[in-house]
Amino acid sequence: MSDATVDDDGVEEKKPSKLPMIIGVVLAIAGGGGGFFAVQSGMLGGGDAAQAEVATGEPHDPVEEQVDTPALPAVSFVEVPQVVVSVSGGQAQHLRFRASLEVPQKYQTEVEGILPRVQDVLNSYLRALEPRDIEAPGALVKVRGQMLRRVRLVAGEDRVRDLLVLEFVLN
Repeated sequence: MSDATVDDDGVEEKKPSKLPMIIGVVLAIAGGGGGFFAVQSGMLGGGDAAQAEVATGEPHDPVEEQVDTPALPAVSFVEVPQVVVSVSGGQAQHLRFRASLEVPQKYQTEVEGILPRVQDVLNSYLRALEPRDIEAPGALVKVRGQMLRRVRLVAGEDRVRDLLVLEFVLN
């Protein structure tokens, strides 16, 4: 008897072969076994930590392995006084803004000395914004970048590393 069947019209149809399914199952089992072996033997990671934990009975801490971690840079944060500006538009709206400047410690006193100029440039920029500039998706990222650029122009490129927005409220 063959794999072919005859339907009512007398046309002979072949049954689909099961060979691709059998090959797929065998390959899946072989892949799973190979993956298990690779992880357990430590070829893909995970095996050493688990084996160390089983051998010593203590949990493995990967942070202890990082000996050559570079020290964080010496920075200070200079608080910019809160700025409240009226936003031009149809309705009377106010923007309340507060930020900190990340500065290298050696320039902290110099940047604190020019804070009135920094506050003036931020105030001028924020007053020029329109509600659609603030409410757009991703607007805070663009506004923050523009403010950082202006602050660096006032304070000096190497004196201000970053501007951190602490409060940005439109009401």
